[in-house]
Amino acid sequence: MLSLQFSAMAFAAVAEEPLRYEASMTVGTGTGEFSPYYISSLRHGRFTQSQNVQTEAALWKEMDSSRRFSYGFGVDVIGGYASSVSYDRYNVDTQSWESHGERPSAIWLQQLFAEIKYRGVFAQAGLKEQNSAMLNQSLTSGDLVESGNTRPMPQVRAGFIDFQNIPLTNGWLQISGEAAYGYMADDGWWKNHYNYYRYHITTGQFYNYKRAYFRTKPSERFSVTFGMQAAVTFGGTTKNYYKGILEKEERHERNIKTFIKMLFPTQDGGEGFYSGNHLGSWDIKARYRLKNDDELFFYTSWLWDDGSGIGKLNGFDGLWGIEYRASRKGLVNAALIEYMDFTNQSGPIHFDPFDSPGCTLPGHVSGADDYYNSAFYNAFSYFGMSLGTPAMMAPLYNRDGYPAYIGNSMRGIHAGVEGSITGNLDYRIKAGYRKAWGTPMMMLRTPLHLTSVMLEANWRPAKVKGLSLNGKMELDRGNMPENAFGVMVSVKYDGLLNF
Repeated sequence: MLSLQFSAMAFAAVAEEPLRYEASMTVGTGTGEFSPYYISSLRHGRFTQSQNVQTEAALWKEMDSSRRFSYGFGVDVIGGYASSVSYDRYNVDTQSWESHGERPSAIWLQQLFAEIKYRGVFAQAGLKEQNSAMLNQSLTSGDLVESGNTRPMPQVRAGFIDFQNIPLTNGWLQISGEAAYGYMADDGWWKNHYNYYRYHITTGQFYNYKRAYFRTKPSERFSVTFGMQAAVTFGGTTKNYYKGILEKEERHERNIKTFIKMLFPTQDGGEGFYSGNHLGSWDIKARYRLKNDDELFFYTSWLWDDGSGIGKLNGFDGLWGIEYRASRKGLVNAALIEYMDFTNQSGPIHFDPFDSPGCTLPGHVSGADDYYNSAFYNAFSYFGMSLGTPAMMAPLYNRDGYPAYIGNSMRGIHAGVEGSITGNLDYRIKAGYRKAWGTPMMMLRTPLHLTSVMLEANWRPAKVKGLSLNGKMELDRGNMPENAFGVMVSVKYDGLLNF
């Protein structure tokens, strides 16, 4: 009898936490060298090239938030074919430029993770896709720090499950936060795409991310979320090249003390100011619930790259948005419009008399933040795609092999809307315009710009549960990086495995 009861309890536990599976096939084609902007962005690095035939299979179990203790895990494998793109490289032996083709691997492990939770905290290890903690991932132009635009990197991560009530506040103030350490396993990508003419690349980098958000009582009609994100790349070995010749090689510290300093940055008098390449954002989001339970959101995210940015000495720089969310499914489920401005960067001039021995000028001028770039580490990207907002043209798109952002002095506007035409047919539209003038260090002779419009439809046949058909079509016009027209079609089947 005891054995039967135990078996019944075990079966019930598994039944409450079923395994989920998903299999898909995607075919995409386009007129450019790269996949169009919106089709490729915020998809965790799945699509970068114009021609794609891709299959994906995933199996996972989610944590049960209703239980005191729960666990989850997942595996996700991607394979297929993608077209190649030609990149320039300098040959020091012949003192000439050559061209070589690069394409994504034929197969790669997209996700492999395990996680546990106890009460309101969790711990996680492995490869897992991370999305924005504040923005509407489906419609936004992208978070400024962790946007979900790149492949997952191997990491350990721990923090709160959603928002938790702060003691003694009677529910009027809540906290959410997490911290992570990761290893940037994209050394091969940098080595293959770099032109070896000038600038630098760093291999063996580590990554640290931390976030703390506070939120006022969400059950009230008006609620505010505010806090900071901070990320840093550190460690590794930097090699500086000039006209194909290795000029300098520097190995950055990566001991236990360094890992601790990433959580609590301190001056070290070494690499300029602090160890590692630090950046982050101040984030504020206000929500108002209408009488019909629809919601309006007003939000802003202020990107910072050093102390002056943290002190908001970089003017109007940041992401500014308004969003509407319907409480019931209909023709418009959600819509937003965003404005981006990164043209101040604490001013165009940076001067420190200590950088010039013998200089008699007093004081210093702190400016020229050069967002997402660093003099000691790789640009803030992973496998060539931006870890922050995909609106800035990442190193992947520099066909001359230059390994940095060339247009981070940028402005843009973005809009998105999604809804349901019928119970089984959904749509999404994204559109935007961006213009970049270069960087604070080096302005471009001809500005970069791009106008993009993407239309998407997703159909779930009522007679075949778990099957969905998705189609995307996009038109890009400009040189950021190119004119392009693309179409992508996906077939997906998902379901539950109950034992």
